[in-house]
Amino acid sequence: MSERKVLNKYYPPDFDPSKIPRMKLAKNRQYTVRLMAPFNMRCKTCGEYIYKGKKFNARKEDVENETYLGIRIYRFYIKCTRCLQEISFKTDPQNTDYEIEAGATRNFMALKLAEEQARREEQELREEEANNPMKLLENRTQQSRNEIEMLESLEELRDLNRRQQTVDYTTLLQQYNTVETERERQEREEREDEDFIKSVNFKNKSEGGARIVAEEIIEEVKEEPVDPLPAPPPAKQAKSRMLSVSASSSSKASALQPLVKRKTPLVLVKPKTPSVVTPIESKPTPSSTSAPPVPAKTKAPNPPAAAPAGLSLLAAYSDSSEDSN
Repeated sequence: MSERKVLNKYYPPDFDPSKIPRMKLAKNRQYTVRLMAPFNMRCKTCGEYIYKGKKFNARKEDVENETYLGIRIYRFYIKCTRCLQEISFKTDPQNTDYEIEAGATRNFMALKLAEEQARREEQELREEEANNPMKLLENRTQQSRNEIEMLESLEELRDLNRRQQTVDYTTLLQQYNTVETERERQEREEREDEDFIKSVNFKNKSEGGARIVAEEIIEEVKEEPVDPLPAPPPAKQAKSRMLSVSASSSSKASALQPLVKRKTPLVLVKPKTPSVVTPIESKPTPSSTSAPPVPAKTKAPNPPAAAPAGLSLLAAYSDSSEDSN
């Protein structure tokens, strides 16, 4: 039993294809094909509307003695769905469309008419430019003028945008840059400050004139404690005790207060000639390399002790007067 779907057929060794009889077909044979209506149409007999995309079983044939640039043109026959009137149309390779022939009328299509009109106008313009060189020159001049006007308007718009642009996007992006760390930002600011300081030119003052250097030294001198006063004799000195206590307190207060010694300020006068410096005093200036001598602390003389002899004599005198009485 042979296979149902055979890929290779058996040809016997004595097969002669020239002995196979050939069928004689018609020169313009029609084929039945399945197609859809290429456009909206209306039947002339019954007025039925046939819309684009409706399917038909159509007959196809070649159009005799009619081609376009070697492209074969085909004709199709369909029947109206209502009255079975035959409608025929053919291909139009020049416009990549279909053309109705008989049995129906094509519905109005504004887009198709506009495209056809624009195509005709463009073709007429080309023919006119090819035949009339003056017209070609005028068209080129007008085209160049239009280009110049467009460039001028574009430049005006750019100037207007440049004047209205007040935001510096580079500075904003640098300010809110998240990649830059805090340390890098501080280093950058320090470098900018140093560059600004270096860029400033400080004018040197003239060296002529006098410069005065004043020095004031304040020293505190502490005195040694004063010996306490000898105790008065106990005999009959009740009244003189008050006087001696007040005198001793005043002397102690004066002894405890530190003495302040002010040193006269040194005044140096620098003349215009920088080579000679004439100090007012003979003491060395503080600008010299050797350190200035420190003055020795002088001890203040001990204050004279209160004269106990006078007070005691006064007290003895008063006591003697009382006794005589």
